[in-house]
Amino acid sequence: MKVLLTGGAGYIGSHTCVELLNQGYEVVIADDFSNSKPEVINRIKEITGKDVDVYPIDVADKNAMKKLFSEQSIGSVIHFAGYKAVGESCQKPLMYYRNNIDATLTLLEVMEEFGVNKFVFSSSATVYGENNPIPYVETMPITGCTNPYGWTKLMIEQILKDACAANKELSVVLLRYFNPIGAHPSGRIGEDPSGIPNNLLPYVAKVAVGKLPKLGVFGNDYPTVDGTGVRDYIHVVDLAKGHAAALAYAENHTGAEAINLGSGKGHSVLEIVNTFSRVNNVPVPYEIKPRREGDLPEFYANAEKAKELLDWTAELTLEDMCRDLWNWQSNNPDGY
Repeated sequence: MKVLLTGGAGYIGSHTCVELLNQGYEVVIADDFSNSKPEVINRIKEITGKDVDVYPIDVADKNAMKKLFSEQSIGSVIHFAGYKAVGESCQKPLMYYRNNIDATLTLLEVMEEFGVNKFVFSSSATVYGENNPIPYVETMPITGCTNPYGWTKLMIEQILKDACAANKELSVVLLRYFNPIGAHPSGRIGEDPSGIPNNLLPYVAKVAVGKLPKLGVFGNDYPTVDGTGVRDYIHVVDLAKGHAAALAYAENHTGAEAINLGSGKGHSVLEIVNTFSRVNNVPVPYEIKPRREGDLPEFYANAEKAKELLDWTAELTLEDMCRDLWNWQSNNPDGY
């Protein structure tokens, strides 16, 4: 049986594909390349020496998805496909709700039709909202997302829980990511955001490689170690291994289980900038700007449940993340 990765050519999807292929899984990718590049597939094959069947389709297209399922013996699904920029979701909320929820509903309907019951969902720590104490633990109430992107993740989690309640054969793992950074150590695949990056580390890398003039650090008067915001960063390769562990867990489990994937500790913006500069011996000019509305002083995961249920912990260091990211960015200054 094969594993279907929806959005499998994206940043996290491509690294998960490499990890699964290296573990002996057969992988099928469905991706319309709206936020990824076809060249990713060639790089995956180059790294692993293995082929991947690719369907260049929109996951919300039911007929296209039914064709895929009829042609491939799909046994499980990891669902990455969806729009993911927080700022854009505030500007275009209807687009986000339509795309992210439609794609998931279509996928679940087709899975039900073909009797596929193993599902790993790419969720997010944004579901914890603003009002929960640190560190975030899976038993906390999740009721107060701060943007439409987060709400789509929360709504999809509820859809999946309801689907599990109705179908006792369904096994769903809801993986709540914290901040994935870094790249594959080969330097052949990595994050390739279109336009100006939304996230800190890709922005730092673009500044370091000369594509952007300087980094804006939003706020230096938070109650943190150096006044800048603190987040939980996780190497994308560790994250990919977490997906493989979740897939194995789903094989012997039913119902919906939410699991944090984070390092369990926080790093400040200036710590990130200084580590990146030190490890790679490159300057990263920055300037302090006013706080952004809605930004929290800090958040990080309680990662004990992942260790207990998946036998997974984040192993790679902040230095590893910065080194691998620069290896990718410096060797691919224009991305793919």
